[in-house]
Amino acid sequence: MRLTRWTCTDNCKYTCMHAISDFSVESGLPLQQYYGKWPFWRYAGAQEPASVVFSLLNLLFHVWGRGEVRETMSNDHPMKRYYMTWSIISINAWIWSAVFHTRDTPITEKLDYFSAALAIMYSLYFSVIRLFHLYPVRRRNPLSGASRSVDKPFLFYVWTAACTFTYVAHVSYLSLAPRFDYTYNIIFGLVLGMTHNILWLAYALPASLSLFRRFATQPKSYRPFYANEAAKAVILTTAATCLELFDFPPWKRIIDAHSLWHLATAPLVVLWYDFLLMDSQDKGWKEHRM
Repeated sequence: MRLTRWTCTDNCKYTCMHAISDFSVESGLPLQQYYGKWPFWRYAGAQEPASVVFSLLNLLFHVWGRGEVRETMSNDHPMKRYYMTWSIISINAWIWSAVFHTRDTPITEKLDYFSAALAIMYSLYFSVIRLFHLYPVRRRNPLSGASRSVDKPFLFYVWTAACTFTYVAHVSYLSLAPRFDYTYNIIFGLVLGMTHNILWLAYALPASLSLFRRFATQPKSYRPFYANEAAKAVILTTAATCLELFDFPPWKRIIDAHSLWHLATAPLVVLWYDFLLMDSQDKGWKEHRM
């Protein structure tokens, strides 16, 4: 209890909340929320133990994915640095998710929300770099075989600056506003997430409906055999997010919709890494090694 910084006041609130909840259950009345949250049984000082465990499960899958990227992708692949960075940002997000669900305080709440927003933002960032070929490449002389400095498209800098400014503005607004704007925070995450999902759905479109070249060196009609995996990951991710819309009192005061959302996203981490690794091995990358 001391480790997770429960004060006497916090413990009193917890005890009273469950005393009232016990009375509601015995009287056949529905459970109510207290201080904006459902009543959960704590375990080892953790307020929402199921969400903590499922957050750590997501973290472990990102650790696994980082290892797969490090071992599978060659160091000269132009997207490797972005996938490695994404894994670190995601690991950080799930660490703070676990901390926040262990103890909900104004500081842990902001660290959780800001880290999650950064993970979503970076997912969109590297997706645009990948799909619109903004990654830097090292050009080789076809006669001598010698390579020259890395070329970065101008749009790469524009996109990087736009994402950086957007994230800094997002954090600044939520930090400086008189009270935390939860509605805006949700909309911000949804807009970024849906944009990311739409782009990968476009990647998975049939060859006859291709909106862009999936690989800069391949024709627009080239559609790799694994493209459906992108659509599968997007659809399942969207379906998992819908769990957030179906809020219900926690089963046995342990499992609620939010914790199930964290559980549902864990295997999707594996799906996304598997897809990105398959994409990284495609023949379309042969002329784009750095």
